[in-house]
Amino acid sequence: MLFSLFSLVGLTVACADNGLLARDTHVHAKREYPQFPLTPPYRPLPWGDFNVIHTTDTHGWLLGHQNTPWPEPNYSGDLGDFASFVTHMKQIAIEKDVDLLLVDSGDLHDGTGLSDGYPPGGVDAHESNKFLERLPYDLMTIGNHELYIYADTYDMYTNFVPHLNGRYLSSNANITILNSDGEAVSVPVGNRYVKFTTRKGRSVTSFGVLYDFTGNSVNTTVQLVADMVKEQWFAEAIAEEPDVFVLVGHMPVSHDNWPVVFNAIRAVHPCTPILIFGGHSHIRDCQQYDGRTMALESGRYMETIGWMSANLDAAVGNTNNITFNRRYLDQNRVTYEYHTTTSNSTFDTIYGRNITYDLQQLAIDFDLSYFYGNAPLTYTMNQNPYPSSENVLTLFVAEAAPVALAINNTRANVPNIIITNSGELRYNVFVGPFTKNDQLTAAPFTDSFYYIPNVTLSVANQVLPALNGGSNTKRSEVEKALWGRGWVESRYRNWLQDMQERQIQMANATNLTLGYVTIDGCPGTGDDTLHIPLPYYSVPDYIASNSPNVTGDTPIDLIFVDFIESEVLGILNSVQSTTNYTSADVSLYTPTLADAVLGLYAQAIWN
Repeated sequence: MLFSLFSLVGLTVACADNGLLARDTHVHAKREYPQFPLTPPYRPLPWGDFNVIHTTDTHGWLLGHQNTPWPEPNYSGDLGDFASFVTHMKQIAIEKDVDLLLVDSGDLHDGTGLSDGYPPGGVDAHESNKFLERLPYDLMTIGNHELYIYADTYDMYTNFVPHLNGRYLSSNANITILNSDGEAVSVPVGNRYVKFTTRKGRSVTSFGVLYDFTGNSVNTTVQLVADMVKEQWFAEAIAEEPDVFVLVGHMPVSHDNWPVVFNAIRAVHPCTPILIFGGHSHIRDCQQYDGRTMALESGRYMETIGWMSANLDAAVGNTNNITFNRRYLDQNRVTYEYHTTTSNSTFDTIYGRNITYDLQQLAIDFDLSYFYGNAPLTYTMNQNPYPSSENVLTLFVAEAAPVALAINNTRANVPNIIITNSGELRYNVFVGPFTKNDQLTAAPFTDSFYYIPNVTLSVANQVLPALNGGSNTKRSEVEKALWGRGWVESRYRNWLQDMQERQIQMANATNLTLGYVTIDGCPGTGDDTLHIPLPYYSVPDYIASNSPNVTGDTPIDLIFVDFIESEVLGILNSVQSTTNYTSADVSLYTPTLADAVLGLYAQAIWN
């Protein structure tokens, strides 16, 4: 259920927003204080003279996490709560007489029913993005999920980007449109860069950089980061020294190309302060490329709000290291009230409550509570082993897909194997009512199922092991190709695994709830609230349905998601020499898309 975490009580609203009201005519019920023992932060935020609040990879999670199993309640705030938090923090910044920016590093699409549950004829995230327009973002940048489908990119270009007034950045991402003469031209989706002055009078130069993404739609282009920094416009943009560079980008701050951008700027300005805000790999991370730079990445799915502070005034006229601080905030009202010294009766703003109300109304308009069936268990991605009856990957590929793909399918009686990458599943399925929103949250991608007929079982059975194994070189090549097309789960899962392996060091920890326990590349402890790590079980990169009970020479249908077509064809041609398989041998297996599988299964089995 979308709103099961909180009950509704009488209205108490404080702190009107000095012109920031979305509208002031609604009367909303205010949510009761969370009825869970949420752990508050254990120390105040470290403010500097230049401060930044950071979001990234929100993927439509604008109503927050509303399920009850831990650690979901840690992330139970919604965008309205966050808007109220930002309003209070902006006021605190004025009282402290310091700068405070709000920035985002991309990926607004693909993740929940609010972004993906639009009626036929709609465009992904068109409606949910309107709520992000209502927040006072100083900078936003493009993510790879804004580029998979041209209609989404064009919607961003025409409807969303103008609301940012030049502050939506796409330094290396273009869209092809028709100009006023009807000619096709390639133009930046947003601005390549922006220069502006803060409330305190600091000059800022900003870029918005996307990692070397290769899975973009036709009529969009992504320039390699290494090529971008060689462009004349880039050289001209950095020629004048600002007080600070603030770089936002959908690119991890570790093991990616931020150093390429950093080095290009440092070659011209060896000492200018640089603040970097990354994204894409869904983890909490921080790096310092030198003593006058900090790079922060703030998780995913409205779980984490990032905070960075810097004392820039002390850096003027010298080359000393800058004092930076960073913090990863759990996204909930307890966190927000702690850091704004408010209470449950004084925290909410009319502006924030309007956003919450309107988000709830959008959920109603999209019929996100549409009931498919009752899930008998909670199925997790990594908290239960794969394969097992409580693993969501097992549920999807071994139980749900064989049922859903057989519906109204003339090939249903032909034995088959179904293969997908494990990244097709994005979230857990929770016990109880399974709704349209739950379906789209667990599996938001509209991937198609293709098949190759008449592959003998003995050959088909070699595809999955080859995808998951092979030489280290071959596996690295496959993972690099998938990473280029947007596959991030391996990086996130490795992070969870490292976290779980450190748990033995916390054997004496008491009274802590499950959550993230972050070790990053910056000094001190970044987590705002103390937790113990989640249980973690590794999962393979690729998963398959159970092999049919037929002989090895029986021809079967080899079914797979379109995302991995090239990998499947390559393996088929490497494990046998009888047939040279090409894309001409691949056909659509069913009109059912991946995001519909769990709902169809729930209707058939969970009722």
